[in-house]
Amino acid sequence: MRVLVVEDEEELARMIAEGLRAEGMAADLAHDGARAMEMAASTDYDVLILDRDLPVVHGDSVCRTLRTIGHPARIIMLTAAGTLGDIVDGLGQGADDYLAKPFSYLELLARVRALARRGASGTPTVLTRRGVRLDTMRRIAERDERLLRLTPKEMGVLEMLLTADGGTVRPVELLDAVWDADTDRTSTVVKVTIHNLRRKLGEPDLIETVPGFGYRL
Repeated sequence: MRVLVVEDEEELARMIAEGLRAEGMAADLAHDGARAMEMAASTDYDVLILDRDLPVVHGDSVCRTLRTIGHPARIIMLTAAGTLGDIVDGLGQGADDYLAKPFSYLELLARVRALARRGASGTPTVLTRRGVRLDTMRRIAERDERLLRLTPKEMGVLEMLLTADGGTVRPVELLDAVWDADTDRTSTVVKVTIHNLRRKLGEPDLIETVPGFGYRL
């Protein structure tokens, strides 16, 4: 899952992004509305966490613009004002959800996951294939009932492979879904993560390399 955090309070934005990354999500940052629209124009984010009171371009304008151009992201709008009128106004701009500051990070995380599920057209929260079971909500992975101790990135890659249901996933798709925008595209992070995931899954090897294309489970 790829999330764009748009928040001008840089420390708050960093803390949100670090929390999401610890859950295996790819999280990018923008600190003003103009930058947010630039990034959203080039990336199909699953969820945007959008502060309403942004510099350069107001959060309302960002939300309306993204809805007008048909960007697929679900939008959670954040604001320091939490009156009923504010909530109705924010949702009227096209936001899918609304959260008043200060908020609990765990509540924000739950809402991000709920919106991602809504946008995934019924994708199940428990994925299984060939004895591998991944509970995407509880972040628990098993093979043949053996608990797998995976890093957030390994968990994200496994989720992509399971979601493909036997189809081939290209390395660039894994980069886009699991790693942040500033990751070096020429690096070997995908190969290294696949290698480590293979080792932790154990024998017989379940991950097939499809030469010239990518990987499949």
